[in-house]
Amino acid sequence: MNRILYYFIPLILLIGIASCKNAETTAISESQKNAEPGDTIIELSKEQFEQNGMSVSSLEEKVFPEMVQANGLIDVPPANRAVVSAPLGGYIKNTHLLIGDRVRKGQTLGTIENPDFVSLQQEYLEIKEQLTYLKSEYERQQILIKENISSQKSFLRAESDYKKAEATYNGLRKQLDLLNISPQDVEKGIISTTSALIAPISGSITQVNVSLGTYVSPATPIIEIVDNEHIHLEISVFEKDIMKIQKGQEILFKIPEASAETYRAEVYLIGNAIEENRTIRVHGHLKDISKHNFLTGMFVSAAIITSDKSAMSIPTEALVSLNDSLYLLLLETEKDTMYRFKLVKVETGDAYNGYTAIKSTDQLPENARILTKGAFSLVGE
Repeated sequence: MNRILYYFIPLILLIGIASCKNAETTAISESQKNAEPGDTIIELSKEQFEQNGMSVSSLEEKVFPEMVQANGLIDVPPANRAVVSAPLGGYIKNTHLLIGDRVRKGQTLGTIENPDFVSLQQEYLEIKEQLTYLKSEYERQQILIKENISSQKSFLRAESDYKKAEATYNGLRKQLDLLNISPQDVEKGIISTTSALIAPISGSITQVNVSLGTYVSPATPIIEIVDNEHIHLEISVFEKDIMKIQKGQEILFKIPEASAETYRAEVYLIGNAIEENRTIRVHGHLKDISKHNFLTGMFVSAAIITSDKSAMSIPTEALVSLNDSLYLLLLETEKDTMYRFKLVKVETGDAYNGYTAIKSTDQLPENARILTKGAFSLVGE
């Protein structure tokens, strides 16, 4: 029995000592875990400071613009967009254009064919011949009525027939002009079964909706042309922000799907009607259009600068996020061989162009010097 106790008692003592050590370790871990970041002091040598490319600077006064966010598209005015269709319909006989081709105003885009074109030209020739006779008869009746040889009834009939034929002649001539068929050629006996499709504006082909042999009605859009020489911004501003918008304000915008670059425009027109989604259209003129390859229909993310305000700020990279709060590394002491920094919690404001505004500088001493480069890596270590 004594021998059993001899071995058992030391074992209990060992277990107790181990438990005390574990409790002590846990307590230390919890203490470190619950420590406030603001109590942290970080020291590093001058050699470490220089090797890591760190730098220290003071707060700077910067201008932060107040902006209204909006989305929209790059578009063109209605006068710079044209849809070509066939006035009287027909079958596509030829078209050689592809999307992206450049065309000039008055250029032939293709031809359509329709037997009715022949009938129209035939009617034109017939009425033209009748018009010659009816005009002669009308002039003869004018002479006779002046000499009291003809009756008023005969004169009025001749006048009516002549003016009716003249109206028909002018109407058919206009139809031929719409079909781009030359009335002069028809009068020479040159009858055409085709009609040319003419470009109404200069620009680029953006849509070709037909192929050879396709039948098109007068309502069918055949080809779309867009002139990108006068592109602009069409952005939608929410109703709650529209009172802040004025003509001449600067617009900063990006094309997220195409580039990370920021472009500039200017508010030119402000709509006066609220659309169904409670937004108002704002029209902006682009700057430096020739330097960029903007395309109609590109989606843009825009910000309209409505006013400016000054604030003390720091480079955004100087901020460190810990436990959902933001901190700075404030330089407390600087010696020949050592730097001493303290984590200081701050409240931030707007961010712009790589700088972030500090809402209150009361917690920072006058002429405070901040670690502006290398803060994140230092706190991480």
